[in-house]
Amino acid sequence: MEILKFKTNISSKEDVSKVAPQLDKLTNISKWDVDTESEEKVLSISGKDLNPQKVENAVQEAGFEAEILRVLGIGGEDM
Repeated sequence: MEILKFKTNISSKEDVSKVAPQLDKLTNISKWDVDTESEEKVLSISGKDLNPQKVENAVQEAGFEAEILRVLGIGGEDM
């Protein structure tokens, strides 16, 4: 299991609902969440064999920006 964290401009529940169909299409994602209250609007994604570029592309297809912040492996260790 990996965890990816992205800085985004997804700032509201409405924005989250716009990006949801794109992220839900990515089969390697088991769970995702956007912290719209944080300054960096952090998108956290967990799953297996995650591809950060595919996540960034999916977010961009929905009309938003995403920039990778961290990649965590099993046990929360930085990769």
